[in-house]
Amino acid sequence: MTDKLAYALGVEIGGTKLQIGLGTLDSETIEQLWRADIDATQGAERIRTQIAQGVDKLLKPRGLQHGDVAGMGIGFGGPVDADRGCTMTSHQVAGWDDFPIVDWAAKTLGIPGILQNDADTAALAEAHYGAGRGFDPVFYITVGSGIGGGLILGGQVYSGSGRGAAEIGHLRPGNIPSHLPYPGTTVEQIASGFGITQRARQAIADHTAAASFAAAHRTAAAPEMIAQAEPSAPASRLLELTGNDPEKITTKHIATVAAAGDPFCRGLLNDATDTLGWAIAQVVTLVNPARIVIGGGVSLMGDTLFFEPVGAAYRKHVFAPFADVAQIVPAALGEEVVIHGALALARDTFS
Repeated sequence: MTDKLAYALGVEIGGTKLQIGLGTLDSETIEQLWRADIDATQGAERIRTQIAQGVDKLLKPRGLQHGDVAGMGIGFGGPVDADRGCTMTSHQVAGWDDFPIVDWAAKTLGIPGILQNDADTAALAEAHYGAGRGFDPVFYITVGSGIGGGLILGGQVYSGSGRGAAEIGHLRPGNIPSHLPYPGTTVEQIASGFGITQRARQAIADHTAAASFAAAHRTAAAPEMIAQAEPSAPASRLLELTGNDPEKITTKHIATVAAAGDPFCRGLLNDATDTLGWAIAQVVTLVNPARIVIGGGVSLMGDTLFFEPVGAAYRKHVFAPFADVAQIVPAALGEEVVIHGALALARDTFS
């Protein structure tokens, strides 16, 4: 049997899923993985109960006790105070405000812990084991329902003054893209999966409202007004995939229609990639990383719809002498990236 204290745990706490991985201190692999869905209505206390249950389900079949675990890395889906080991809040689940999760793990599970947010944790994984391996610094971006970032400097998460850093999704691009009338809008609100789908729904709602108004105030010019106000053919094609229900629109639907050459959906994605490219240019101009790694569900749209236009927008805005220093590449570790990073946190801290 492996020596006592040779094991580590990695925990990912999201808004919809919980994952726990078991590994050893001297290996890069996940030995075993446990997953559970999160019911946000039951709050954080239920998630903590699930964590305790998941740890037992990983350890007991191997004849392990909590005391056989050297430490636990935790990647949390929200802002954290890493120095104090506290979650600051969750935007999906109540009960995480200023919660001392590292102390909780020590007292409840008897396992010491270390905490980072999930983007920083994923960044560490990609720098240690994935697409950023062998490069320093590495800047990681996750583009999913939201947008997060992480900077790995000298092989370690850079956390600024302790409450985090690298929050690329909260940059405010001003009038980029210039036609979006959203003063104060963040990169996340434009370029995340949530932002893209919300903009699609809003555009459809605006067209529908204008058409309804024109129909209710018919004049001699009303037919032209109605024709101009009706949802465009591209929006109609998108709605065909969702049974004419805008609330069912996803980024996968938008990508499918955009790939077929649809100008409405192409426009939605162009706004997103232009904005993200601008944001990456700001990061490179300030930090000049050796590699930029992008993961998350939106990035899975691929080269034509995502990586190529992001790269083109980046080059348009970046400080020219830095333009060719870093490649922008896809993440390599997939859905388990945060678990890999949480285990790396535990190995780095407790080995």
